[in-house]
Amino acid sequence: MAEGEGGEKTEEPTQKRLKESAEKGDVLQSKEMATALVMIVGAGWIALGGPLLVSGLAELLRGSLRFGRDAVEDFAPATVIIRQGGHIVLPIGLLFMATIVAAVGAPAVLGAFGFRWGAIAFKPDKINPLNGLKRIFGTQGLVELLKSLAKVVVMGCIGWWLLSSRIKGLTTTGRGDINATMIELGHSFVYAVLVMAMGLVLIAGIDVPAQILRRTSRLRMTKQEVKDEHKQTEGSPELKGAIRRRQIEASRRSARSAVMEASVVLTNPTHFAVALRYRPGQDPAPIVVARGRGVTAEAIRALAVDAKVPMLNYPQLARAIYFTTRSGHLIREDLYIAVATVLAFVFNIDRAMADGLTQPVVDVPTTARFDENGRPDS
Repeated sequence: MAEGEGGEKTEEPTQKRLKESAEKGDVLQSKEMATALVMIVGAGWIALGGPLLVSGLAELLRGSLRFGRDAVEDFAPATVIIRQGGHIVLPIGLLFMATIVAAVGAPAVLGAFGFRWGAIAFKPDKINPLNGLKRIFGTQGLVELLKSLAKVVVMGCIGWWLLSSRIKGLTTTGRGDINATMIELGHSFVYAVLVMAMGLVLIAGIDVPAQILRRTSRLRMTKQEVKDEHKQTEGSPELKGAIRRRQIEASRRSARSAVMEASVVLTNPTHFAVALRYRPGQDPAPIVVARGRGVTAEAIRALAVDAKVPMLNYPQLARAIYFTTRSGHLIREDLYIAVATVLAFVFNIDRAMADGLTQPVVDVPTTARFDENGRPDS
């Protein structure tokens, strides 16, 4: 057996394999990126919404310590709670909304956003102790351990750097004005959170490519699996042949009566077929009684042979009629001359064959010339 043909997974996962795994909940995800995004959003909220929260807390404190005669005579604790709590509802609500957006944004960035029932389905292997030991002491457990150690080292180095660079200012904070001191502490805190968030972004920048490689490696396929999937998608030759035969039979049943009354069938010769009827004195102009391409065209040609309807090969004219006229409609006026030339030959076909004449050449107007895809072909 050739290398990669059997159990060795050497092929990249197909789109079908990726889609099926995503539906089962196996999607690209990185806890480090989610944590980093939440930290960044939290630091931004502290920088922008922190002063609003501090102001709200100050108002809450002042209002709670204020006590007067009205507080006794008109005792309404619910009203007081709502009024005092309103000072901090907005900043805290903004924090919750921002963190929720960040938590949802992480899987969205990785293309894993969405709810999947397969992710919450019961999986017996998840409660198997042996599988749990493999996850702890296997490659996955080792990777998670290294990630945790990396976070400890990176965040520890950042914390040491922050403390060593600001230790002198922190030890003298109590000697100055209390307001200036609090503002300085607030700035230091925001700075520390931002720097630590950047450290988490660094870790996430390493973790995301590693997760991509792990998922790709986990979903790799053998050559035989790729062949089997292709066969299931495209269908075996026998199945495709049976489907084609059924399609031809269905097309023949729908077109049988129309082709029986046709005067001539024009072909492409294989891709298109158009059946025309013209009865002098009854039809004002030639009428398209059947038209089709592919399997339908094949059925029209087979019916024409059975019904002994003259069949002529006029590729350009057949495409012109197919793309400009529906079944049951008169042909377009600019095609009258070309079709009349063909019908004149058909109505006198016996004498023409006896005289050794071949089918006439017709000129299709440039405005009615199309290629096989229906695009103008001038």
